[in-house]
Amino acid sequence: MRILVVGSGGREHALCWAISGSPLCDKLYCAPGNAGIAAVAERVPVGAEDIPGLVDFARGQKIDFVVVGPEAPLVAGLADRLEEAGIKTFGPSAAAARLEGSKGFVKDLCARLDIPTARYRRFTDAAAARAYVREQGAPIVIKADGLAAGKGVVVATTVEEALAAVDERMVARKFGEAGADLVIEEFLAGEEASLLALVDGEHVLPLPSAQDHKRVGDGDTGPNTGGMGAYSPAPVVTPEVERIAMERIFKPTVAAMKAAGTPFKGVLYAGVIVDKGRPKLIEFNVRFGDPECQALLVRLKSDLLPALIATRDGELADFDLRWHDEASLCVVMAAKGYPGDYAKNTEIKGLDRAAAVEGAVVFHAGTAEKGGRILATGGRVLGVTARGKTVEEARARAYRAVDLIDWPEGFCRRDIAWRAVK
Repeated sequence: MRILVVGSGGREHALCWAISGSPLCDKLYCAPGNAGIAAVAERVPVGAEDIPGLVDFARGQKIDFVVVGPEAPLVAGLADRLEEAGIKTFGPSAAAARLEGSKGFVKDLCARLDIPTARYRRFTDAAAARAYVREQGAPIVIKADGLAAGKGVVVATTVEEALAAVDERMVARKFGEAGADLVIEEFLAGEEASLLALVDGEHVLPLPSAQDHKRVGDGDTGPNTGGMGAYSPAPVVTPEVERIAMERIFKPTVAAMKAAGTPFKGVLYAGVIVDKGRPKLIEFNVRFGDPECQALLVRLKSDLLPALIATRDGELADFDLRWHDEASLCVVMAAKGYPGDYAKNTEIKGLDRAAAVEGAVVFHAGTAEKGGRILATGGRVLGVTARGKTVEEARARAYRAVDLIDWPEGFCRRDIAWRAVK
């Protein structure tokens, strides 16, 4: 099969890394890819959101199957356009991708289906949103309704911080039209976890649990990011927590999307908060999490490609995946200043040394190659990932690899999986 992966981040490097090992894969392309992906797939100079360009490339190269990594092209209808062109695609339609593309849509769906989640209100008027914040007090959660690259959510600990977040989104329009509508939620106490499942429109195949680390600083401090690290499995996700999540969150959502004529096909990610053994939904994503994808795929024993094809074809009913019993952990190395302003085109050395650590894989995100040098071109730049018999062993290996990377302009959290090893 001739396969195209769409995207350029760490998630897409992990997907290419896994798919490249499939005996079904004869040729692998990635558009646009990054410096690390170039080692396992042929890079294509077409942007992930260039829908006409991607369709033309897939037609011209007689691509058999496309795997869409990021959310923005899915929300924009890339899967629809590819399928209309007769090209099989892993990823939901634009209508189904509203599960990530509109937080208000999801909250209204939760209310209708009695899915456990935070109390909320939706706003299109900044003055009304500010009045609601003052009435509710803090802590409180402010969310841009649309896509904001993982940075549209503020967990405000003070009313002043919440009011600033409202103005930043609705008045200053930091996130453009994505912040024109707001969802304001109650703050939920508990421990966060990431639950993912392959969904073929009707059937749900759960994947192992993971736990992301959204805040930029050690001890879960500082602003939210796209994710500073993850590990799998997450101890907080007990079999009972997973059972409740499947019965109260995943299955009702999948059934409702099918009944509405917009069946969801792809990977459905539920960010949940677990308190006293009960999960509540924080948000849905309609793609593999990043960096959860990196942590999960190094644990996968099975061939990933048949599972993705079965998802698209509606054939997950009797499908199964095998996983390593070991734990895994991914440490994100980011450019200093992220998630704010950061320097670009700084050189990274020592990657080969890091990759030589037992059990370690270095996934690239924001990198480029120039004159034989690897340069950092994004905010989140590397996902240093390792497997081990325990979370502690995986963590030690990952940080051993991190410490072999020579990149003075980079940083990472030093406490990934702190809840599991405390």
